Amino acid sequence: MKAGMGTRRYRSALLAVVTLAATTLLGGVLGPRLFAVSDASNPALKQYADLLATTRAWYADEIPSEKLVYASIQGMLGTLDPHTNFLEPEEYGAMQEKQRGSFYGLGIIISKRNGKVTVITPVEGSPADRLGIRAGDIIELVEGQPIDDLPIDAVVRKLKGPKGTKVKITIVRPGLGEPLNMTVTRAEIPTNSVSFAFMLEPGVGYIRLKDFTHTSAPEMAEAWEKLEKQGMKKLVFDLRGNPGGLLDQAIAVADFFLRKGEKVVFTRGRTAATEQTFAAPGKHTRPRIPVVVLINKGSASASEIVAGALQDHDRGLVVGQTSWGKGLVQSVYTLSDNAGLALTTAKYYTPAGRCIQRDYREVIEYLAPSEEDDEEENGSGPSEAAKKEVFRTDGGRVVYGGGGITPDHVVKGPTLSRFVAGLYARGTFFEFAVDYRSRHAEIPRDFAVDEAVREDFFRFVDALPVPFDKPARTAYAEEADASILDRAVVEELMNAVYGREAGYRVALGGDVQLKAAVGYLPEAQKLAGIRDEEDPPKKLAQKR
Repeated sequence: MKAGMGTRRYRSALLAVVTLAATTLLGGVLGPRLFAVSDASNPALKQYADLLATTRAWYADEIPSEKLVYASIQGMLGTLDPHTNFLEPEEYGAMQEKQRGSFYGLGIIISKRNGKVTVITPVEGSPADRLGIRAGDIIELVEGQPIDDLPIDAVVRKLKGPKGTKVKITIVRPGLGEPLNMTVTRAEIPTNSVSFAFMLEPGVGYIRLKDFTHTSAPEMAEAWEKLEKQGMKKLVFDLRGNPGGLLDQAIAVADFFLRKGEKVVFTRGRTAATEQTFAAPGKHTRPRIPVVVLINKGSASASEIVAGALQDHDRGLVVGQTSWGKGLVQSVYTLSDNAGLALTTAKYYTPAGRCIQRDYREVIEYLAPSEEDDEEENGSGPSEAAKKEVFRTDGGRVVYGGGGITPDHVVKGPTLSRFVAGLYARGTFFEFAVDYRSRHAEIPRDFAVDEAVREDFFRFVDALPVPFDKPARTAYAEEADASILDRAVVEELMNAVYGREAGYRVALGGDVQLKAAVGYLPEAQKLAGIRDEEDPPKKLAQKR
């Protein structure tokens, strides 16, 4: 391992812990409330109580017993697996809110940019959107109080509140001399599970599902109906970066594609009570059209259940990169103080018998896998197939076990240069779009980057407080594909002026995985006809 590489991977692992926590919190089946059960006869519990009392009594600084107890619980659960978690009351409440699919607030996505709380985009139709709050606005005050020193979560809590209540905010807008004082009435804000649904080209629909919440199936039905009316005959179903969610919603989403009674997933654990099989209920069955499912390393849990079920039943082609490999079942229990426990009770298996869970014995490797992988570009399955368990689909195709869902066709995403990655990391494209918009009254929908815009961008980048190691024009000229930079500028301008869908459509113009998925639709067409519609489902072939 090269010097510094271990540190970088450790930091990546810490970031992955946050992502995996979200996956775990949303991946559980809500269980019953647990109540404390005294076991005074257990010597270990007496020892723990003595230790807690001694620490509280004699530690140099005063420390709340709650802090000690929570830390010790996290330490205990940390010896089990990466997904078993104790959820403090605030975390548990946030999880439940996310699973409900809505909250009460202003309807803005915010982030810290250069130490300032900045609006990334307003939610369409929200109170913020109706008041004209726009991307790039800086929130300076909330109820007259400065918020720059607060963490972003604390700012979000200040902006949220009961439906119908009001909050006063002060906004600084680039290009305006005076701050804007606004009073915003909080309303219900949907946290959409289907982030985008539109036609890519005549006959080809596109649905992006970003997570699995209580509203996923209804949103899928609405999106499907909309695209059918627009002439959808084929579908690209995008699960990339989807960390998972509720099991019942994974089954409901799979139900859009499978026949009634076809197995979606089964679980197996230490006890007989954990062995369950979940089948498509037939409530959402739609016409049998060709489907390509897009996945990547960020697809986990419920995403893998859906992708694996469609692959095992030959219902859709899977394209992209091998998914994360999160196949541990969490039962989520409510504790007596409104905290929660997400406890691993079983493992998920695809209909063909593939265990979704990746090996997690080496925790750092699990949380931050090395960049090297064994997938061949545009190949079918892993290059080191001998190391993978081989299974068969309904139609006899080979699929692989060993953790995660291996695509039928591997298509890797682009690798960004250090310069472009740095621009994204600093939010430079976003900041340039805000600055450019403040100086130009009209931004047409067909806006294109010409040499004048490019020069403007180069000057903006070179004037950054912390400059890059070479002039922006030089770095641009050295790019293997400089269109990435032009497209990023247009994307952020469309986001700012016309909304997230307009910007997202621009981004998809350079999406090599999506282009490949569309190209594989003819193969998906053939796959969809492997079995006649009237034939009963065949019994899944056993592992070779």
